[in-house]
Formats: sequence, C-alpha cells, structure tokens
Amino acid sequence: MVNAVILAAGLGTRLGRPHPKPLTRLADGRTILRRQLDQLTAAFGSDLRTTVVVGFKLEMILEAAGSEASFVYNEIFDQTNTSKSLLRALRLAPEGGVLWLNGDVVFTHGLLAALRLDGSFVAVNTDHVGDEEVKYTVDGDGFIKDLSKQVEPGLARGEAVGINYVCMADRAVLVQHLEQCADDDYFERGIETAIAESGLRFSALDISPFGCVEVDFLPDLARANLLTA
Repeated sequence: MVNAVILAAGLGTRLGRPHPKPLTRLADGRTILRRQLDQLTAAFGSDLRTTVVVGFKLEMILEAAGSEASFVYNEIFDQTNTSKSLLRALRLAPEGGVLWLNGDVVFTHGLLAALRLDGSFVAVNTDHVGDEEVKYTVDGDGFIKDLSKQVEPGLARGEAVGINYVCMADRAVLVQHLEQCADDDYFERGIETAIAESGLRFSALDISPFGCVEVDFLPDLARANLLTA
C-alpha cells in the first residue's frame, strides 16, 4: 500500500483567492487538488490510500475530493504551519511509509511514477534556486543536511519542491521532531532537526527532468499552467 498525504489546510493568502489554494483552477480545467488526485491514482492505482489534511474552508475541499480520500482536520489551521498538519497525518496514517505533497504543487505526468519509495527523500530541483523557496545543502555523502528558506542561495544545491517521503523505519522519529516544532514551523524544520539530532538520512531526489511548480503567487500560477498544456 502507498500512503499519500496532501497538505491542504492552509489559508493560502499570498495567491489572493477566496477559496483554498488547492482549489485553484488550472489551464487544463482541473483544480490543483484534482490534478494531484488524478496523478496519484495514475501512478499507484489500487495500492493507493490518500489522506487530505483540511482546515480553511474544509467543506469545499471535502466536496472536491469526495470519496477518493480520507480526511484529517487541523482544527487550528489558522494558528499553525505545515509541521502540525503533517504531524496529524503521520499519527493517523496506516502502517508504512508516507508520501506527502504540498497542496499547491503542480507537476508533469510521470514524476510520481518515477519515485522510488524505498528510502526517505526530499524531492529537489537543481535547475532553479529562488530566494523565497525552501533550499537545501548536502553532507559529504550526498544526503540532505540543511533544509529551510534561510539557506543562503549561494550555498544551496537547489530547492525543495514540496514532494517528500518518509519510510516506515524513519517515521516515528520524524513524528517526534514534528511534535517538537513550533506551531509556526514548516515541516522542513522537523526533517532538519531529525537529521541533525537523530541521524535520519533523507536523500536529495532530483526531479529536475520533470516540470514542477509550487504555486504561491500569480507568476507561479502562470508557470504552472504551462505544465498543463
């Protein structure tokens, strides 16, 4: 079984839409959420179990996803960041590793099928390093070392794209570190401290050959729409 989680609880204020950002409609006529659900099903078929973390205007997300997913409610979505949404999902997901996606990431077909779910990883793009994006460095063995927006662009190897996987062996430790995160921390902080303090190893999985855009602002949406053509 493949446990997939979509983080869709946030307010998404930077895009300036009156609805949750995952319900933003793309040029192909689908919403970001619908496109993600379709791509997960295409990649994993009947082995898939999808959970959506909801919060802001949850009724709209529930209606859009329907029976294709189960749901976890982050009741303090307006006071917490993605570390606490992911924590809720990992606590409740069935036994096994967990693949999770930010609810605003748009990517080309074939990316999910190319993932190898045999070890924890952070999917990264080495072709572009934006100042406002989550960036990363690696240790001497090529595993993730630093992972945050605060990594200096000149030191960064690339940027994280919002697609990640924690294997079963690492899951309990990641949960412990997400519990220790501040309410306003992104989940990347939990990964970073799990690496530094508990020795977890997350591969930097390069998905640069595939198109992938995290939609925060209107220019991002324009770039994402080019991937749906």
